[in-house]
This record gives sequence, C-alpha cells and structure tokens, in this order.
Amino acid sequence: MDVNIDKVRKITSEILRALRLLEELARLPQEEFQADPHKIGSAKYNLIVAIEGVVDLCHHLIARRGFRTPEDYSDTLRVMKEEGVLDEKFTSTLIQMVRFRNRLIHIYWDLDVKEIYKILQTRLEDIQRFLREFKVFLDKTQRPP
Repeated sequence: MDVNIDKVRKITSEILRALRLLEELARLPQEEFQADPHKIGSAKYNLIVAIEGVVDLCHHLIARRGFRTPEDYSDTLRVMKEEGVLDEKFTSTLIQMVRFRNRLIHIYWDLDVKEIYKILQTRLEDIQRFLREFKVFLDKTQRPP
C-alpha cells in the first residue's frame, strides 16, 4: 500500500521546523548556549521532535508497505536498511541518534550540555540526509496518484 503523502508532508514539515530552530541554536557561541536554560530546553525539545519525526516516517512506511514489524526504535531503522531505504553505515548513525533520543527522554537529568551543543554542531545534517534518502526511496517506489 502506498504511503499517505499528506501525513508524510506534515511529519516532514515538523522535522524541518525543528531543524530550523536547532540550526539557529547551533549558530550561538557555546558559552551563550550553555548559560541559557531556555536555549538548552529548546534544543532538547526540538531534537526530540526531529528524531521522533524520523522514526514516525519510518513507522508509517513500514506499516503501509507491510515490512517486518520492528521490535523497538533502533530496530525500526534496521527494517529500513533491510528494505533498501538506508545503507548499513548510515543506519548505524541513525541508531546512535535514536539512542540519544532515548537518553533525552529517559535520562534527561544526566545529560551533558556540551554533548547537546556538539550534536547541534555536527549531527543535524544526519536528519537532513535521512529526509533526502527517504524522499528518494518514495520517489522510486510510490505509485503516481
């Protein structure tokens, strides 16, 4: 079954909105970012939104195409690799991102602000790359309306 394009667009829009806010935060000097609890909170929340969005897009594709049911969030990305959406190395990168999301949600009280800032500086492109690769896969496999 084909994906619901409206749902994909809505989730993608939310991911892109979160990325824009994260990119603004990434442009701040580290000292300014680390000194402002509002900026730290915004970074945490928008990282959660962006990563959840990635997983939601995967879950939607898996459900609509009848792919193997994943056991957990990390396995969701393995299913995407098995189905040719992602390559092995990038899948490992995204699994690390999902693990960080788990830490944001479940061990929020024990996160180093420097680590969050480093992610803002170095890992946002991973989410953009996922969106590009997801779109390429859909363009190749989705039936025209």
